Amino acid sequence: MAKPVELDDKTFDPAISKGTIPILVDFWAAWCGPCRMVGPIVEELAQEYDGKINFGKLDVDKFPQIASRFSVRSIPTLIVFQQGKPLKQFMGYRPKADFKKDLDAIIGPSKEAKK
Repeated sequence: MAKPVELDDKTFDPAISKGTIPILVDFWAAWCGPCRMVGPIVEELAQEYDGKINFGKLDVDKFPQIASRFSVRSIPTLIVFQQGKPLKQFMGYRPKADFKKDLDAIIGPSKEAKK
């Protein structure tokens, strides 16, 4: 089962730059209530989009310089990157269906969604 990868200052840039598959990065912190609500949704999405989108998590308290690079001012913020460039940004809590709608627009709907 796919799970989000914990990113740090050494793994972040290679993770967002490699391959042709987009990566959604969850910028979060342990003390953040909405982050704790979004976390399980990100875990479920990682499983559902395995092989289509990669998923990562970045603790903004441990790596504030990376969050600052992408103007992350509030959390949770989730950014979808492709080949190192931000494609889409989400801020705050959202229902899973909203995330899926936007992710499907990025990668195209799955075969299951077409049925």
